[in-house]
Amino acid sequence: MRVALPALVVVVLLGGVVWWGLPRLVAALPGRVRHYVPEALVERVTTPLPTALPAPAGPAPAALELALATPTLFPTPAGVRGNDLATVIAPRPSPTPIPASTTAAAPPYGRLDGLPIIPQKFNNCGPTNLTIVLNYYDVDVDQFDVAGVARPNYEDRNVSPDELVRYVTEQTDLGAAAYVAGDVGLLRRLVAAGFPVIIEKGLEPDEATGWMGHYVTVYGYDDVTSHFLVRDTFLGPWRGDGLASYRDTERYWAQFNGTFVVVYPLERAAALAEALGPDYGDPAALWGRAAERARAIVALTPDDPFAWFNLGSSLMGLAGRGDVALYEGAAAAYDQARLLGLPARMLWYQFGPYEAYLATGRPDDMLVLAEATLASQGGRNVEETFYYQGLALAMTGDDDGARAAFERAAALNPHSAVGQAARAALAGE
Repeated sequence: MRVALPALVVVVLLGGVVWWGLPRLVAALPGRVRHYVPEALVERVTTPLPTALPAPAGPAPAALELALATPTLFPTPAGVRGNDLATVIAPRPSPTPIPASTTAAAPPYGRLDGLPIIPQKFNNCGPTNLTIVLNYYDVDVDQFDVAGVARPNYEDRNVSPDELVRYVTEQTDLGAAAYVAGDVGLLRRLVAAGFPVIIEKGLEPDEATGWMGHYVTVYGYDDVTSHFLVRDTFLGPWRGDGLASYRDTERYWAQFNGTFVVVYPLERAAALAEALGPDYGDPAALWGRAAERARAIVALTPDDPFAWFNLGSSLMGLAGRGDVALYEGAAAAYDQARLLGLPARMLWYQFGPYEAYLATGRPDDMLVLAEATLASQGGRNVEETFYYQGLALAMTGDDDGARAAFERAAALNPHSAVGQAARAALAGE
């Protein structure tokens, strides 16, 4: 008894320490390691992501009315070409949205051959899909080559469309551009014209994993079965063609405002412009039409937070081209999206709310969103989170906190536009 009782006490104490420390240990594991931990253990010992980002008090009625008003279309500013990417240092919604299909209909079937099947490594869907398309154009790279530039931090949870475009334009002889507000008809036309298309979409593999952002490459379509052929680097297939219905594609693609990336040989720029449609060269008008489309969807499905988020992003695109009053409407649309409930990972990929709140003098809301995102390991590996946190802290007068946030953003991805912007902020102290 003299031995057994102390031993029992020691075992109980050790068990308590393990039970207390195991969640912290598993949560601290790098994502690429935790990926191999049994799911049942992860579910038991880790705190799950919140089901939604924190909600605000609610949009001001006047601002919400502005968001729902018919947007004003502005002419493209002098010196801005239709296919220019955003020139601001902070990321914004993709600069050139595409309206509903306006050109001749595509044939009822189309398919591009020669796209390799490449399973992605941990959280590497963006670089892997870009590798698939670059290989299609005979560029000899692998997903590690692309990731080494686009996401040098292995734990980085997001490669934005503009970062994919930047890799192509700086590392290859091809052209690339990112757009929003794509539709099924546009995907069909692009494939029929010979262009594989990388789309950014929502993905919810299972309830435990939750919602996340994802890229897939569309390389074929069939109007008879109403399916696209896609290369999905996460879900497969590894031996043949993947199918994605038109309906599911529209649903999950809409969660990223119809964002897509097209890579093309420079000599085929005119063919791409023709496939995109006559409004390709007027980004300001296209942002207006994107906002009008988002407003129409909001009217049909007013409880859809993604529709409100897309409206905010589209208004941000317009506001950045002339009418600063629309920043208030954009912020109100984002407020409404948050009230309805956005996925916890939403701000790993899209950063419009930060921009809208920055433009309307709401640093407290920026900090609330940044802190909610930083509550997870994934959010702590998104450089934009720290960058916008730094901007908000600077607005509140916390210079030391802002400096620390900018340093972290720059360290996470020194190659990205955000990393460079963070370094510029530090240099300008």
